[in-house]
Amino acid sequence: MQTRFILIETSHAGNVGAAARALKVMGFDDLVLVKPRWPNVLRKEETIQRASGANDVLAKARVVDTLEEALEGVTHLCATAMTPRDFGPPTRSPRDHFAELTRPGDPEQSVAFLFGSERFGMKNEDVYRCHVALSIPTHPQFGSLNLGSAIQVIAYDWRVALGGFPVQDAVPPADKADAQQVAGMLTHWEQALTDIGFLDPAAPKKLMPRLNQLFNRADLSPEEIHILRGVAKAMIQATDANKQVKR
Repeated sequence: MQTRFILIETSHAGNVGAAARALKVMGFDDLVLVKPRWPNVLRKEETIQRASGANDVLAKARVVDTLEEALEGVTHLCATAMTPRDFGPPTRSPRDHFAELTRPGDPEQSVAFLFGSERFGMKNEDVYRCHVALSIPTHPQFGSLNLGSAIQVIAYDWRVALGGFPVQDAVPPADKADAQQVAGMLTHWEQALTDIGFLDPAAPKKLMPRLNQLFNRADLSPEEIHILRGVAKAMIQATDANKQVKR
């Protein structure tokens, strides 16, 4: 779906930068500012610093004079209004509403999320023109969110509703040791366990097969095999040194 984030009469340059960063990390880049306090807000140093690398979103962002200009091509409007009103669109939680917007088989829409000024929020007339008022389910006694934080929450929930991104493992998957490496390590351990008196070769029972199963479940890497063989080597050397001292 086409997605646009619209900031109305934003008063702090840093929040514009924070908005750009929130959009970029969630894969969105359509940002429109309606009559911001600073006409050159997209080029202000504070904006760029708070964007923290989302310069491409700032470069693509537009500044317009009216909300009508910002809404061009949009078919579904979502206000973000925490203050209850006696008239206007229904108030929904983001996740509940997004689940309906993304129902399989329903026609795709061009969606816009509207955010009001930090000083006085959204004007009634702007809320009334929307299809829904989204209310983030915050603590009932402290529901005030920073503008950048509110945008991040909405952008995240919307991205999840659209399917999200796969989680990237911070550590690349390690290569697995082959059966020959595991067998060699077990032979080394069998010698070490015998030397320290833990394994009785005359009555081994099922110790080594159980260790074999344990290490198979661990999916050891070649580096881990190397560590375990180092432990076995240290046990053997310690036993030999102890025998020499006794002599």
